[in-house]
Amino acid sequence: MKRKINLLIIVSILGLIALSIIQGYLINNTYKLKKKAFITETRRSISQIDDFSPALDSLADFWQENFINTLVDYKFDLVEREDVVKSLELVIDSINDTYRVEYQKELVKNNIPYGIKFHKKVKAITLLDSIQNDTIFDVEKTNKRIILGDPIPEENALGVSTTLWETDHTSNRIINGENKEVFFYLIFQTQDKMDIAGWKKIVFKQMLGLLLLSLLIFAVVIGLLYYSIKSLIMQKKIADIKTDFVNNITHELKTPLATLTLATKMLNKDEVKQQPQLVDNTINTIDRQNKRLQKLIDQVLNNSLGYQEIQLKKESVNIEDYVNTVLDDFMLSIKANDMTLNRNLSITKKTINLDTFFTTTALLNILENAVKYSGDTIVIDCNVESETELKISINDNGIGISEKDKKQVFDKFFRAGNKEIHDVKGLGLGLYYTSQIIKAHNGTITVESNDSKGTTFILTIPFN
Repeated sequence: MKRKINLLIIVSILGLIALSIIQGYLINNTYKLKKKAFITETRRSISQIDDFSPALDSLADFWQENFINTLVDYKFDLVEREDVVKSLELVIDSINDTYRVEYQKELVKNNIPYGIKFHKKVKAITLLDSIQNDTIFDVEKTNKRIILGDPIPEENALGVSTTLWETDHTSNRIINGENKEVFFYLIFQTQDKMDIAGWKKIVFKQMLGLLLLSLLIFAVVIGLLYYSIKSLIMQKKIADIKTDFVNNITHELKTPLATLTLATKMLNKDEVKQQPQLVDNTINTIDRQNKRLQKLIDQVLNNSLGYQEIQLKKESVNIEDYVNTVLDDFMLSIKANDMTLNRNLSITKKTINLDTFFTTTALLNILENAVKYSGDTIVIDCNVESETELKISINDNGIGISEKDKKQVFDKFFRAGNKEIHDVKGLGLGLYYTSQIIKAHNGTITVESNDSKGTTFILTIPFN
């Protein structure tokens, strides 16, 4: 059974790991889809701004016209290629602040979240004519960056689109008294990029409901699994306790039943019937064993009562006299050659109301256990205090109780170490009944112990 439970726990853990991986995979895919949808929608909204903004169109016309004029000068060999690039940089720098302000206005006007940064980065400028292809600028071949808009760290930049401005241009000029004409076809390539401040938080916010639902489902699965395994382990413990109880009570019943069987057989013998003294002795034996059986049955019935079912008949008793009487009677009932019972009574308040019958039963149960689970030399210390409450501590030098067993020592039918100790008789009801008696008095009972270092039971009963 234990092997099956361990196997179930291992399979459950593996199942939870698999479920976590699957759930994580699905959430990650959902995150990617949400991110893609959000960025796609933002791109679509941003791409429309340039097409429908007169202010931005005016700025574009300004720098483009200026740039065309510079290219004409270049084709007439009035400026160098580097001057064309420098002229473009200067005109873009001159309008950049205005461009950024106007762009943010358009974002607000179109209800696009404020906080988006946007820029156009020049990728390549190429001139085509009938003679040659002339690359004025290529971002891949230079460290120079020509940007119109907001500066954006490369790691945060999200691509919006790649834009091509294509136009042909013919121009005439009189140079050195001669009318000259130039023609070129311009390919101006830009890459539009954006940076959405806090876009990860926005996407996560959109997924918040899904994340919470996933965590709730996962928590429910873990809770159900934990409850199922805990119930299974508890059922196993209950089954083991019942088995131990059946074995213990069977062992307890075997002796009187075997004696009764033997005595009955003897009474059926003619030679026994002819001896009145032997008949009387046999009948007395039957009577004693019958009482022993009845006592065992009563012990099971009475000691199984819960504290709510115990009817107390309290009376005022002198604490010192009562404790000494219980200890004296206990010493008379114990047949042990080497036993020491130390008493330490520190009595402040003299009397207390309690049920002497039940309280005596509780104390004797603990004292008898101290004898059962001790070695050849028995030392028991009984300490009594009565300052704010009646506190009775009973300490022995026995085999002790393990940390694991201490948690169950007051459970019904439980016997600490019962699998290792075969020579100690009992049904596992004594300490349970003791705890119920103390609870019925509104008191508490605790145990302090370690393996092979003795045990201390502490009983407290309030005065009120």
